[in-house]
Amino acid sequence: MKADTSTTFNICIVEDDPWYGQLLQYQLSLNPDYEVSLYNSGKEFFDAVRKQPDVVTIDYSLPDIDGEKLLQKLRELYPELPVIVISAQNKIATAVELLKLGATDYLVKDEYTKQLLWNAVQRIRENAGLRQKVQRLEKQLADKYNFTTLLKGNSPAMQATFALMERAAQTPVNVSINGETGTGKELVAKAIHMNSERQKGPFVALNMAAIPAELVESELFGHEKGAFTGAHSRKIGKFEEAHNGTLFLDEIGELPLSIQAKLLRVLQERELQRVGGSEKIRLNVRLVTATHKNLAEEVKKGTFREDLYYRVIGLPIVLPSLRERSTDIILLAKHFLDEFCRDYRKASITLAPAAHDKLLRYDYPGNVRELKTAIELAAVLSDGQQVQPADIVFAPSARQEGLFGEEKTLREHTRTIVRHYLDKYQNNVPLVAQRLDIGRSTIYKMIQDGEL
Repeated sequence: MKADTSTTFNICIVEDDPWYGQLLQYQLSLNPDYEVSLYNSGKEFFDAVRKQPDVVTIDYSLPDIDGEKLLQKLRELYPELPVIVISAQNKIATAVELLKLGATDYLVKDEYTKQLLWNAVQRIRENAGLRQKVQRLEKQLADKYNFTTLLKGNSPAMQATFALMERAAQTPVNVSINGETGTGKELVAKAIHMNSERQKGPFVALNMAAIPAELVESELFGHEKGAFTGAHSRKIGKFEEAHNGTLFLDEIGELPLSIQAKLLRVLQERELQRVGGSEKIRLNVRLVTATHKNLAEEVKKGTFREDLYYRVIGLPIVLPSLRERSTDIILLAKHFLDEFCRDYRKASITLAPAAHDKLLRYDYPGNVRELKTAIELAAVLSDGQQVQPADIVFAPSARQEGLFGEEKTLREHTRTIVRHYLDKYQNNVPLVAQRLDIGRSTIYKMIQDGEL
């Protein structure tokens, strides 16, 4: 609907009695926001009207077409158009039939018609305004969860990720997301949900690493009153909460083996029983999982069931680390800086050229989350106009952990560093040699010797 309670509301009256038509026109015209047009026949209305009005009132008995046929024709031309039928007939069967055909309201011509029509049009206008508001909110929500809005990045790695997310949103299969901490796994899961057919259903997230092992089963599947000590009432589990929507299980690699078999059965049978209960509850849930672990390796270690692995893997999406999409670092930094200034109503702050270089030289073990934290802190430490290199502070523990987390020989450290830079710059050997200030031949020889 195009109506809005702050704009002109176009009303068309189709009435063959000139005096009665003018009476209704005068009554509705008392509202200055209403633009009311009067037509004496169905033909006159269709000849004159070139665009959809906001509401039409029709007389049931017109000289050239009866009300039922006119209503059907209006429905064909304008499926969403509100139509009010006004008739001298007071037969209930006629009113019911017209309402079944799509009439918004049916009014009998009597001393109350003017007021009833006024109220009916007012309700239609208010509902139109509400629908318009809902449409705007839905559009804003769609824009918010647009893949390229939610996850910033122009690098080839991110473009490939967007393509996989698009496929995931268009299909009903389970999705598994793999990526380092801070790469945005939950954002990806929610974006897939909000762009899928399940977008009007619930999105329920549960971090398996944050749940004590003894409570996992109850959290997932729910429990009945008295199922165990402390179960004072029935509790609905996350699977039931996510019915007709999406369940996102983060860090699924942390799921205890004892629960994995039960999860497998729920996924296979599409039904569950609450802890302590016997009732079988049917489910319609799409599962999206995430982990920073290599689940295939966990299967080899015996810490993750192979049959469950093949059930949850579905469409795999591997999120690139920030090191692997270094061309996005400045884009993200500027976005986070603008976001910070907008949220805290501050004047625009820019990045000094020297700050660009410092941002590009860091390896970001905490990925996008760490970059965002560093940029927000830099905005606070800056002079309020421009972020300088001294304003950018990274957590030293995180940085040291990446390089010195385990003891290695000098040669092993060299291989790690060169491999890191090759990943960061998409295997561009000349650029890596320039950044590390070493000869290209050194890198080529390491590749030839199988060290990289």
